Amino acid sequence: MAGPRTAPEVHVVDAFTDQPFRGNPAGVVLLTEDRDDDWRQAVAAELNLSETAFADVRGTDPIPLRWFTPVAEVDLCGHATLAAAHVLGGERRFATRSGVLTCTPTANGIELDLPADTLQPVEPPPVLVAALPGVTIEQVARGREDFLVRVASADEVRALRPDLAAFARESARGVIVTASGDHPADFVSRCFYPAVGVDEDPVTGSAHCTLAAYWAPELGKSLLVGKQLSARGGTVGVAVDGARVRLTGRAVTVLSGRLTC
Repeated sequence: MAGPRTAPEVHVVDAFTDQPFRGNPAGVVLLTEDRDDDWRQAVAAELNLSETAFADVRGTDPIPLRWFTPVAEVDLCGHATLAAAHVLGGERRFATRSGVLTCTPTANGIELDLPADTLQPVEPPPVLVAALPGVTIEQVARGREDFLVRVASADEVRALRPDLAAFARESARGVIVTASGDHPADFVSRCFYPAVGVDEDPVTGSAHCTLAAYWAPELGKSLLVGKQLSARGGTVGVAVDGARVRLTGRAVTVLSGRLTC
């Protein structure tokens, strides 16, 4: 007969910020026994954050790590990886759907080593154009999972009120809207993922792998600062190194406890 289940630790961490209730909140669940995918998805739906990270902490290196939105598993999530590294402390390596990701403490926060995106310029799809009222579209590119849309100004990004239902009909995980920024930000963005249950993500690590691939050659520099203009806001340090992108950010734990089921 199977013994009683353990009560896994669960944390809520605000990522890419040094202040509570800012940045992007992520769930972090530390597993010491097997749990099936239905349970993980149910926990992610219960926490109802943009992503919840499930880290198997039974002593293996790299640590198995998976990410779930309230409705689906995703292949890459930067802010929940940052949150997991913050909870666990020290340098950590995670085995994920996107390969081995390394997180290293630095004087400026935690540095994440993530895969860079690849971009191909495309003609703006009519549905996408209609979904972005009030902006001047200068360029559209398609990454591995998302559309990137460059518009004329940071003010247009800030004021945007997109048609989220139209985004969900596109053949992409999400839409990243971006423009050049003012010092100290090299670029600004907002990120929308209604197809995976996240209307607007507050600060998106994986999107900065796409943004880095776009803005580094545009600006002729490999060290950049991105600012996400969501209501909560957040800042991401970006370093482009060939096929890898290093993102740096801070994190704050706002809740810790245990799941009882």
